Amino acid sequence: MQTQTPPSGSPARRALTTVEVPLRPAVVPRLLPAVAAALAGGSALLPLPTAPTAVRDDLLREFAPRKPLENDVAFIVPTSGSTGRPKGALLSAAAVEAAATATLERLGGPGRWLLALPATHIAGLMVLARSVVAGTEPVAVDLTGGFDPELFAAASVQVFAGGGRRYTALVPRQLSALLEAGGAPLSALSGYDAVLVGGAAADGALLDRARKAGVEVVTTYGMTETCGGCVYDGVPLDGVRVTLAADGRIRLAGPTLAHGYRLRPDLARDFADSVFTTSDLGELDDDGRLTVRGRADDVAVSGGENVPLATVDLAVASHPDVAEALSVAVPDAEWGERVVVAVVAADAARPPSLDSVRAHVRERHPVAYAPKELHVLDALPTLPGGKTDRRALAARLRLAGS
Repeated sequence: MQTQTPPSGSPARRALTTVEVPLRPAVVPRLLPAVAAALAGGSALLPLPTAPTAVRDDLLREFAPRKPLENDVAFIVPTSGSTGRPKGALLSAAAVEAAATATLERLGGPGRWLLALPATHIAGLMVLARSVVAGTEPVAVDLTGGFDPELFAAASVQVFAGGGRRYTALVPRQLSALLEAGGAPLSALSGYDAVLVGGAAADGALLDRARKAGVEVVTTYGMTETCGGCVYDGVPLDGVRVTLAADGRIRLAGPTLAHGYRLRPDLARDFADSVFTTSDLGELDDDGRLTVRGRADDVAVSGGENVPLATVDLAVASHPDVAEALSVAVPDAEWGERVVVAVVAADAARPPSLDSVRAHVRERHPVAYAPKELHVLDALPTLPGGKTDRRALAARLRLAGS
């Protein structure tokens, strides 16, 4: 279903089309023409989930498709919503084209893409945009039942049927699932010329394992406000500039940047001087290579020491009995905050113990980083795009402990 608002009368403004985006392979014929039209100067595009969920209702209420569209907008792309009220990044056609072109140049030229992420979010949408810019026809994995490695392998057969370069984009959880599956899924994965991995911090051990299996992994860093990944393997794409604020937060600028949020002029300061200051902490080495240390607002203060939760996640996930890990900060009368971690066991019959996890973390980090509480779950909570949801985990653990 598509709905369209009339033009406002200003030549710089466009009509806005909402497109319900399925998780089935039909997403390609449904959405690809709309993406191509938006890049060519046609109606701006607002992708929405198909199901009439609370999330979809919130997006419609927040972005009000019938209200006049801001200037120079080709796409309104919802942020993940992990921090509460959703925001819609205003992306121009020039920004999306710049991001797509820079990615293709970095990866070695045009190629055919496999869409393995929901196209309601920037990572999936950019797979389609890169396909338009490359002049290739993408193939989509059926995600209606969640991510299935066997369906990834089956869809890859279609991608490999033609010549040329082959690309896909995944979140770390999907990469891990494909490595665990082995067989046809792993064989398919190793057949891509580049596998972009982003959306969340990836454990170094996971990346090493993938590379040893012959997978051409490229780590990406970026967000909706930068048309997705704009730093590949720590190196900015052409035209992208990375600096650090005085407090260590990463600042991004360049042609891929959004120029605001839908109906939120109060947030214009977030893009002051055409620079976007993220909520992520980072370091730059002498060659300008970026290392992301975690979110500035995902830091526990335990016993007077700052503990970046993303670092705890990666440390715990490297434990041999842990498949996935996600930590939160919980108020504590003695420590101020204590670090609590939830894990998915590598073997459900042999879950890790708190003592072994604490000892493992202390081998690499200060004692304050060692979790004081451990919860073993069947699965970690995630956002629609596949990222783990720290906010949902915190709410769940507080409820369980009340």
